[in-house]
Amino acid sequence: MERRWNEKLVQLRDLEVQLETLKQAQYAPALSAADRARLMTLGKDLTKAWNSPGASIETRKKIIRLFVEEIIVDVVGNTLALIIHWQGGDHTQLTVKKNKIGQTRWTVEADVLDLIRVLARQLSDTAIAAILNRSGKLTAHGASWTRSNVCSLRNTNGIPVYREGERAERAEVTLDEAADILKVSRTTAYRMVSSGTLPARQLCGGAPWIMRLADLQRDAVCREADARRSRRPISRDPQQNRLPL
Repeated sequence: MERRWNEKLVQLRDLEVQLETLKQAQYAPALSAADRARLMTLGKDLTKAWNSPGASIETRKKIIRLFVEEIIVDVVGNTLALIIHWQGGDHTQLTVKKNKIGQTRWTVEADVLDLIRVLARQLSDTAIAAILNRSGKLTAHGASWTRSNVCSLRNTNGIPVYREGERAERAEVTLDEAADILKVSRTTAYRMVSSGTLPARQLCGGAPWIMRLADLQRDAVCREADARRSRRPISRDPQQNRLPL
């Protein structure tokens, strides 16, 4: 009986301590304008510390622990419902989309993936890497492209590698191949593309110009090629100093 009575006394004392703590917190003085201004200044310094090039991952973890007490995450369909409990009692509710299976923050931009998907039907991985680098595109890690990067990205996304002769099977030709077929120089073929006489498409700067074989057989294209050939200057034989026969 005496033991139970002592336990009750201990519980009563604990409750009295908790009540006194709550009273002190209730009547705690509010922040003055000067104190608030000082705290806001410290917040700016914290931002500088977080974004400092010398801040390590461990340093940022310590900064987070100063302000965050715990984060509760609940899966709701295709989203994550988060409740952030801050030090001091406040909390923030957030909702974010779940990553797809196999997706991480190291994900290449969608436009780059679409570009590789189309270029893979025209060029080898080495040529694709060169085009991406000339266009200023970066990998998911912010690095330059290599043949291995392109190959890895294709395999991850189920994009088949370019097969020799694949473009010819689709009746498509490059600018150089079009120039050979029309019997004009590459520069002349490019001028025909620029003027709109010869339909062609280019996915991005540095990518090859691709045109359909059927377009090379159009009357307007053939007439333009014949006209441009006829306007070529007559070359002289430098040894005989006479017009070639």
